[in-house]
Amino acid sequence: MKIIVPMAGIGSRLRPHTLTTPKPLTVIGGKPIVQRLVEDIASVIDEPIEEIAFVIGPLAKGFPANTEEKLKIIAEKLGAKGSVYVQEQALGTAHAIYCAKDSLSGPCVVAYADTLFKADFTLDTNADGAIWVKQVEDPSAFGVVNVTDGFITDFIEKPKDFVSDLAIIGIYYFKDGDKLKEEIQYLIDNDLKENGEYQLTNVLESLKQQGAKFIPGKVNSWMDCGKKDATVDTNKQVLGFEQADGNNLVSDDVVLENAEVIQPCYIGKNVVLKNTTIGPFVSIGENSVVENSTITNSLIQTNVHISNANLDNAMIGNHAKYNANYTSVSIGDYTELT
Repeated sequence: MKIIVPMAGIGSRLRPHTLTTPKPLTVIGGKPIVQRLVEDIASVIDEPIEEIAFVIGPLAKGFPANTEEKLKIIAEKLGAKGSVYVQEQALGTAHAIYCAKDSLSGPCVVAYADTLFKADFTLDTNADGAIWVKQVEDPSAFGVVNVTDGFITDFIEKPKDFVSDLAIIGIYYFKDGDKLKEEIQYLIDNDLKENGEYQLTNVLESLKQQGAKFIPGKVNSWMDCGKKDATVDTNKQVLGFEQADGNNLVSDDVVLENAEVIQPCYIGKNVVLKNTTIGPFVSIGENSVVENSTITNSLIQTNVHISNANLDNAMIGNHAKYNANYTSVSIGDYTELT
């Protein structure tokens, strides 16, 4: 089994945090979003992962020079080969997948790296494909599917009128990666664009018309990482899942000086907490210091110094300094707010 992870978007909705760190590499609960994504997929498909192919954007658009190295390490931790491709132009969902054409063969999962999920679902590898879906209140902002007798019958991209509330969350299984590549190649060769881009929904519809049968893979939780508030909420949900699984995410070397940690929390290595209450639902990255503060429901990255703060629903980037009276803040890497 192979996993293809298109992650070339610049994450403009999550700025300023994505100005220096691509959104899929944003750390939540001690792990980058993309690492949590592929780990979740591996647990659902329950079979060995041969290769993980990541499709990133150009280095000139915010992807650091060490991105390839970091991604290959993530793949290796799952016992898989890591491959990295670059999408030079944003030409749509199908085009992003096609950038990894050299890895598109055999059974594969395609997963867009801006969402996390939890699913109680066993993949039927006898099906031609599976598409993970979640019931939503407002389907007009998503691609949706109709299902009859356990099989998907229609793919509709952002319907203006109600046709279904089963939204495609951006995770797909294809039994035949070569066939997927062939259909995307046909779109590109014939310049079949929709709204100026090559759309995966058009590929899915073509495969269906040729007889491919797709089944829905339903998820229990779908966690968005698109904007600051949603990302902080995703951190909260992830920490809750970690606690339910019996995982302790507080490093053994955390220094507590008249301080308390209310679980669930993630506290990285070499963190000092003085006269402070942390939690619940707080992540603090390594090498950080928090003094004279109370922090709840917040996502804080590495090498941060916070003092005299009362934070809730906050997101603070790497190497930041904060000493102010605001509560729900969003400041990026190397920012000082005092």
